[in-house]
Amino acid sequence: MTTSETKLRMKLLVDTKAKRVLFAEADKSCVDFLFHILSLPVATVIRLIKEKGMSYGCLPELYDSVENLDDTYIQSKDLLLKPKSSVTGISSIPFLSISDVPATQKTIYGCSSSYSYSQCGACYSDSSNARCTHCRNSLSRMLTYVAPPGASEAVAAPKGFVKDVVTYMVMDNLVVKPMSTISSITLLNKFNVKDVGFLQEVEVNFGMEEALKLLKASFESKTVLTSVFMSI
Repeated sequence: MTTSETKLRMKLLVDTKAKRVLFAEADKSCVDFLFHILSLPVATVIRLIKEKGMSYGCLPELYDSVENLDDTYIQSKDLLLKPKSSVTGISSIPFLSISDVPATQKTIYGCSSSYSYSQCGACYSDSSNARCTHCRNSLSRMLTYVAPPGASEAVAAPKGFVKDVVTYMVMDNLVVKPMSTISSITLLNKFNVKDVGFLQEVEVNFGMEEALKLLKASFESKTVLTSVFMSI
């Protein structure tokens, strides 16, 4: 389980003269975290940012509008404020996962009327607020799922998104690619680095607080690594 003490590590190549991060050297855990951002529902992003007292445009106000609206006027707050991530079957994602994003496992409900009509047994839903189409009673009776024969031999969930076969290069604008000596040299030419004496390798450890800053910066800036880590 991811905890508040969990730390990820990256090596930054910093141009001390231009005061910017050229790129970072990152392992699988860091890249898994960055790719996981793509799977987060907008409401989850806003909630995480709000909890840390960060501002982000007017979306927090829209979030508050739903949260403060009386149940008389809204059908389901949880559908909007606690949406489920679309990514399933993935384990070991650092930060913003197990305890922060609701699980995607569904609970199935059947008719609560003990089959007033024979057709009631054919009605089921993943919401306990739904109504049976035959007797109109609520589908509030939780059903037990029975796996088919052989299904007990479950396949282990893949750990993260990328394979742990190489070190990855993460650009200041979060472009990710496999690390190589040639690509590093090419980037130095691209950034017009004339004096390598101004380049410095800086190792940074970041936890939940920095992860949220990175998440927020990814929506606002094209120089995310510089924005987050040059201010530490």
